[in-house]
Order: sequence, then structure tokens, then C-alpha cells
Amino acid sequence: MLKLIKVINFINGEYLEPINKNYIDNYNPASGEVYSKIANSDKNDVDLAYISAKNALPEWSNKTIQERAEYLYKIADILESRIDEFAEAESYDQGKPISLAKSMDITRSIHNFRFFAGAILHHEETSSNFNKNFLNYTSRKPLGVVGLISPWNLPLYLLTWKIAPAIACGNTVICKPSEFTSMTAFMLGDVLIKANLPKGVCNIIMGTGSNVGNEIVSHPKIPAISFTGGTKTGQTIASITAPHFKKLSLELGGKNPNIIFNDANLDDCINTTIRSSFLNQGEICLCGSRIFVQENIYDEFLERFIKATENLIVGDPKNVDTNIGAIVSEQHLNKIKSYIDIAEKEKCEILYGGDKPNLNKQFEKGYFIKPTIIKSNNNKCRLMQEEIFGPVVTITKFKEENDVIEMANDIDYGLSATIWTENLSRAHRISELLDCGTVWVNNWMTRDLKVPFGGTKNSGIGREGGKHSIDFYTEIKNICIKY
Repeated sequence: MLKLIKVINFINGEYLEPINKNYIDNYNPASGEVYSKIANSDKNDVDLAYISAKNALPEWSNKTIQERAEYLYKIADILESRIDEFAEAESYDQGKPISLAKSMDITRSIHNFRFFAGAILHHEETSSNFNKNFLNYTSRKPLGVVGLISPWNLPLYLLTWKIAPAIACGNTVICKPSEFTSMTAFMLGDVLIKANLPKGVCNIIMGTGSNVGNEIVSHPKIPAISFTGGTKTGQTIASITAPHFKKLSLELGGKNPNIIFNDANLDDCINTTIRSSFLNQGEICLCGSRIFVQENIYDEFLERFIKATENLIVGDPKNVDTNIGAIVSEQHLNKIKSYIDIAEKEKCEILYGGDKPNLNKQFEKGYFIKPTIIKSNNNKCRLMQEEIFGPVVTITKFKEENDVIEMANDIDYGLSATIWTENLSRAHRISELLDCGTVWVNNWMTRDLKVPFGGTKNSGIGREGGKHSIDFYTEIKNICIKY
């Protein structure tokens, strides 16, 4: 068990206590016990971080692309050498299985730094000689001090998804990890020190959204905000930043359809749908939480899907065989339970789960719940319209293509969708008709960091990934010269 420690700020290359000396209790989700204290920072700490980032900006932005890339590669190498340590900390702090933390969270964090190091080295600009007397070419410069706010579900993975391209492009950053999962962000500071990243390039401030997050978003000298989190918070950020015309990238909630046609390869489909439903306790914005199954295979799919769900192991995140760990907090567990409680009221049927698993005494105060499958025929009910963000899926039968497209699109969210079919024409046709930012056909959450990522409607604005991240984290200028 990790010792009770203080998780403090990382400013100007040093670890600093919050100026107000206030702290928040941080709980281990599996045991329900306090295991660390998180700095409850405020405006004074954000102002100190801004001064640090501003002072570091001229030297950092003037470094060559090659020099900046070398720092990112070094950060990746050091992080990789400590992958087991970071995976253990991520699992303990967030509740996810340690095997998942190692294979996905920390591995992809390492890849983020390496990918964007390569991306800036190989990025090319365009020029246009549309008239023999004129030449147009593109010039870029960093935005300045950028605010990065990341969520609690994939803590280090999504934080580094922002840090890596931002500093690769020559910006300096102020980061705010979630107050529920700040441990690996805290540990990242030591990696940055060992990589000799210049002081002030990356500053990490711990605390709540109402204190730290609000101060970063509303800071008059921070020109851009990249935020991943809930839709309501995204709406607040948009309203605060609108008068200042700040650049925004908002990756928000999802309520994603998983559409399974009669001709689907059921072996592949069920194996993947178990993952897309319950991976990371269902606490992934890309989870396919609304499952639509065509009528001819509905009964067979349901029988096999329930059986596969019954075989999932819920419990100790340290056990390598565990499939589903603990929910991140008691507050979030209660939210998930509240949705399950309304199933009967909404005339939905709980087919499996919905209750707490029987676990060892050491986990009796932990935040655990069984994966839950709910049958629903009402596309307008809250269970099918609102983001639950837990191991809960609805399953609905459909007859025709047009029916399922209408149900899939009849929602405020538009992050992703999954289609299962062996019909290539259908795959292309329906992919074009779905209102969302990403469509996976016969797979799920396959991520190529070069392609655009983001959502439509209440799932956010903007795209990141590859050149799209470089576009976001730089100011682009066209220069037109007459010969």
C-alpha cells in the first residue's frame, strides 16, 4: 500500500506546496480509504504558474524543432523505464485494473510523447504559387501559455495527449489534472526534472475545477484552453472564454451507439462489445453504451453477451485477472446507482448486474458494482439519452436500417459510433449517415494518432490528433509576397 503523502504542485521545475496550505482528502477507490492529500490550490498558485510559464516561453519557443523533439523523446524513455511504477500508481489512484493501466494508460502516455516528437519533426508547410507574380506560404508560431485540463478516467494518458503536442509546438503550459486522480500527474513532474526539461515549460497545479480550473480558464493572458471532461463543464468553459475569443478544444461526453446487424461476425462482435461496454469500468467517453441489435440475431446475441458478462471478474485492481476494478469515487458510484434505480420506473428490464459484487472484507468499503445490462425499447428514456459513464449498457432490438439510424442520431451527443456488418456498402453508407466524430466498423477504439479526433453536438468542438493538434497549438499566418 502506498504511504500517505502530499500531492503538491509542480511549478518552475520544483515541487511547491499550495500557498494557502489547504489540502483535499484523496481516496483509494478499491478500499474507500484516504491514502493521500491533494493540494487545494487557488488563484495565487495559478498566477505563480503563469509567471513561470511566461518567463520560460521565449527560450523554449526559440529552440529548434529538433531540440524540442529530443526533450519529448527523453521524457518518453524515462516514463517507459518506470512503467510498472506508474501503472501501479494509476491503478491505485483511479480504481482500474493494474493490467489495463499498464497496457493502455501508461503505454499510450509514452506513445503520446514519441508520436508528437516525430510529428513536429516531419510536419511540412504548404506554399501556393497561384499567380506567377505572387507566392503564398504559411508561417506558424506558438500560442503562448496554454491551459490544459484533463479528466479522471484516463488521467496520465489524456494529460500527456495535451502536454506533448502543446510543448512540441513551442508553447509553455499550465496543467490541471482531476482532483480525484492527481497522483501520476504529480509523479510526472519528477520525470520532467530527470529529462532536464527547462524550468517553467510544464507547470502542474492540483485542485478543484471551481478554484484552479476556473482561474486557468478565465485568466486574461492564457489564449487557449484544451479541456477533456463533462459536457456541462464544457458549456461553462465556453461561456467564460467567449468574450475573450480564446482558442478552444473541448472533448466532452458521449452516449455512443453500437449497431449490430444480422450479418455481423458474432464471435468478434461479442468479444469486442464486452470491451466497448465495460472497459475501465465503462468510464471511457467512447464506450458503446447504447447497443442496438437487429432482430434476427437479437436472441442469440443477448444470450451470448450476458454469458460473457457473467464471466467478467470484478474486484481487486492489483489482480492481473481482474476485468473490472473500482468506480473512481463514492459520488460517481452513487450517480451510476441512481440511473440503475430508475430502470423500473422507465419500464426497462435489468437483465444482469446492477448490484454490488461479493468481495473480500478488505474491499467492503470500496466503490464496486457489477457490469449491468438493461433492456430498453424507449429511445427517449433517460437511460438511453443521458451519459451514465459507468459499466451500464442498454440493449434494444431494431428491424430496419432507417430505424436504427434514427435512434442512433436522436440524441444530444455525437462522439463516436460502432457498426458491425460484413456488408461493405452498408458500412460506408451508415458511417456517412451517423452524426458523430468517429465511426468504427467491426472494431472499437483503434486509435491512429494521425487522424482527427473529436465530437459533434454536445460532445464538443474542435479536432486534435496529428496535424490537427499542431493546428490547434499554433497560430497560423499566411504570407503573400509579390516578386
